[in-house]
Amino acid sequence: MDWLSKFPHMEDASLLALKKAIDESFRGFTRAYGDTLDSLFSPLQQFLLAAERFMTQTPWPIILLIVMVIAWLASRSIKVVASCAVVLLAIGFFDMWEDTMRTLAMIFVATVVAIVVGLPVGVMMSKSDRVQKIVSPLLDVMQTMPSFVYLIPVVMLLGIGRVPGLIAVVIYALPPMIRLTNLGIRLVDRDIIEAADAFGSSAWQRLVKVQLPLALPTIMAGVNQTIMMALAMVVVASMIGVQGLGQPVLKAIANQYFTLGLFNGLAIVGIAIIFDRVSQSYGKRLQKHQEVAHG
Repeated sequence: MDWLSKFPHMEDASLLALKKAIDESFRGFTRAYGDTLDSLFSPLQQFLLAAERFMTQTPWPIILLIVMVIAWLASRSIKVVASCAVVLLAIGFFDMWEDTMRTLAMIFVATVVAIVVGLPVGVMMSKSDRVQKIVSPLLDVMQTMPSFVYLIPVVMLLGIGRVPGLIAVVIYALPPMIRLTNLGIRLVDRDIIEAADAFGSSAWQRLVKVQLPLALPTIMAGVNQTIMMALAMVVVASMIGVQGLGQPVLKAIANQYFTLGLFNGLAIVGIAIIFDRVSQSYGKRLQKHQEVAHG
């Protein structure tokens, strides 16, 4: 590009022309396929709305009981269950229950989508070095690109609302799920795979009955990281209309409401702690179970 520096006007003109061409192409694509994309993501919107209705319209004691039962089944720890109950009761006491339920619905749907997309991609990466070489740079870009940048193409394609925010959250939270699924399957002991082959297992049986169960603790670590990253996007996603705890934080930043921002920020931290403790406890239980089974 040194020769272009001698002709600054040529450089500026060519760069502007390139930018303009890219922008026009993207706008043309949006106009041509915007409605198709809307209808394509309609089931995702229905899923999110159903999850949100369930979380916001179910009486709080039932939600509290469901969370405590899930925490107990995952951790078998009274301490973890009690901490979940205390956090949710504190959220209710400070009048942040409805926003918290909306955020939980968003995190639940984003995590389900990330698992549905990330698990097969991680499996494909573990089976093929070529796929790994193709996907790894994409994951690097997804993890290093500022989260605000995701919002630009998503909003241009789908407008402002829940679904664009959900897609931005999924893009941001997806890489750990893919990476740790790939890692978990690749770390499965080669001797165990050879033993499964010796018993005449097909490739599908080997994957479902041997590799995935043995990789489950690592995959659960991926789920944990996906949830944490999804929570980290809550405030950013609120900029494009995602309801929940992010919107009061955004409002607090705009209007300098210290207590509003602090309480809602602490509610996000509380939810993060609940998810982290429950998923980590479940991962540790899986690890111990496998050590006993193979020990």
